[in-house]
Order: sequence, then C-alpha cells, then structure tokens
Amino acid sequence: MFIAMNRFKVIKGSEAAFESVWLSRDSHLDKVPGFIEFHLLKGPEAEDHTLYASHTMWKTKSEAFRAAHSKAGDNKPLYLGHPQFEGFETIQTAGGRQRHGGV
Repeated sequence: MFIAMNRFKVIKGSEAAFESVWLSRDSHLDKVPGFIEFHLLKGPEAEDHTLYASHTMWKTKSEAFRAAHSKAGDNKPLYLGHPQFEGFETIQTAGGRQRHGGV
C-alpha cells in the first residue's frame, strides 16, 4: 500500500475558497485503478496560514496514481509556496476500518 500526502499552507482568509475547490471538484478517484481512500484534513492555524493536508491511500504507486495527481498546484493563489508532497509505503497496518462521522 502507498500513502500520498500533500500539505498546503492556505493563506489566512482563503480557507473557505480552498475547501470549496476540493468539495466541488469533479473527482473520479473511485474509478482509478489502485485507489483505496481519500481524506482532506484541516490542521492548525498559524499567523499567516492554516495548514491542510490531502491524504490518499493507494494499493501501489502507479501510472494511475501519477495521473490522478497531474493537476496538483492548479489553485496555487490560495496557498503559500508549493504543496509539500510526502509519500509513504505502508509497512504495518493494525485495526479495522471504522468510520466515525466527522471524528
């Protein structure tokens, strides 16, 4: 399994616009081979930005993964710098897959 994460430092006051871009996008991830799960995470606030992260789980790092991320950075005016990509290969997984509403 492969986990892909991007961190975005969203400019203060642009949080609603940034979230709207993600919530209104026409995503077809569920049709991409190897896709497992996606999360958009809102993190702590700093003086000049709010931290967000996208978290996507894939069966493997593949061409489908690269294609699904080909437009990363199209909404750059909403955040500071480039998204910080972090990719991880899963070494161990424990526990079941439980869903907890917004928790």
